[in-house]
Amino acid sequence: MNPQKSKRRAWSVWRPLILIVLVPLLIVLVPLILAANLLLTVSLHVLAWLVWNSRGIELLFVYSNSPRWQEYIEQSILPRLPSRAIVMNWSERKRWRFSLATFAFRHFGGYREFNPMALIFRPFRRVKTFRFFKPFNDFKHGKPDALRKMESEFFAVLNRSRGPD
Repeated sequence: MNPQKSKRRAWSVWRPLILIVLVPLLIVLVPLILAANLLLTVSLHVLAWLVWNSRGIELLFVYSNSPRWQEYIEQSILPRLPSRAIVMNWSERKRWRFSLATFAFRHFGGYREFNPMALIFRPFRRVKTFRFFKPFNDFKHGKPDALRKMESEFFAVLNRSRGPD
């Protein structure tokens, strides 16, 4: 007997069994994972509203010591942030302790283009995320328009959420 035919025959026997086991497992696991993620997202929103917004904190800003943006952020953005903003430096993350800020950053920041980033938490609204990574890359290559646009949108939303002082 040809070894190739025996491999195909063995696979043809196992394929339906694998599908019979995996499909019900996926039908159960996928909704559970989605529900858990939704519950976590809602919980983080509520915690931010209760803990931060009640104390006048509405902004979580994360950046790093990258030569691409550190000087610009420290000179042009950080001085314009509200005094009660939470500012975290990604380059110092080894010293971060478990907190609502680190947990919210890791959840809402995701795994790509999360630095520099601003998260604006407004009561009874979804978090507003501003990812500055691409605009800073454009800025580095002599195209400042995207950064200027994002920066103006960011401060417009931030000022609108704060209301009159």
